[in-house]
Amino acid sequence: MDGVNGLEKKEMNSKKLKVLCLHGFRTGGSFLRKQIGKWDPSIFQDFLLDFPDGIFLAGGKSDIEDIYPPPYFEWFQFNKDFTEYTNLEECILYLCDYMTKNGPFDGMLGFSQGATLSALLISYQAKGKILKDHPPIKFLVSISGCKFRDPKICDIAYKDPIKVKSVHFIGDKDWLRQPSEELTAAFDSPLILRHPQGHTVPRLDEINVKNLSEWTRSILKSSITYDAPGVETWKTEANNANIKQAVVADPKSMEATDSELPMKGMSPPR
Repeated sequence: MDGVNGLEKKEMNSKKLKVLCLHGFRTGGSFLRKQIGKWDPSIFQDFLLDFPDGIFLAGGKSDIEDIYPPPYFEWFQFNKDFTEYTNLEECILYLCDYMTKNGPFDGMLGFSQGATLSALLISYQAKGKILKDHPPIKFLVSISGCKFRDPKICDIAYKDPIKVKSVHFIGDKDWLRQPSEELTAAFDSPLILRHPQGHTVPRLDEINVKNLSEWTRSILKSSITYDAPGVETWKTEANNANIKQAVVADPKSMEATDSELPMKGMSPPR
């Protein structure tokens, strides 16, 4: 944004809905930013996306070593059946602290391990277990996310429908296709967008660009109030106050990439 000073940029960012974006297993925040950069930048032009790195350095080989440089991170560790988890509680505490200090956040987006974790945090907040002083998370973008399999977690997180707006990307060739289908059932009225690719942040065809754009516009619309005829104001959790609508798009905020970046990312076996 040429010619925009720091104060003006901060004010414009405060008018955007803030989204916490959690990357997949043994990748990183910058890699997820690059993956999302494959999408039409107009989709998230009115959103401020935050891409933190996982709390732990990768404890083994990363699937992206041949296409993206280190370091690589993971949010927690798990056994081969995805029924036992190491450092999950520490991860949750870390993210709650991060959201409190860097938010508040209006929504969450995640790929694979990051999507699975995002859905859990949203559900736990709705159940009153975490983020009690953080405004309710209103929406989720899940890409190849799935459920946790520990019965103690399932009995709390997925017992009742999760009542936030959600969109779920499911790949026809994704090795986590069935677990991703199961996660959608945990949400109230989810939007499911299918694609022919595998376990990756997909390139969007014209239909899915249209569907996702309409969904994000519905999110924005639900955040607009009307103080007077013809005068729209926004109330975002990131700003926590009514603000005149004056969003400036920044197409350069999304880095474009030409290559398809396949990912095995995360979690349970087939």
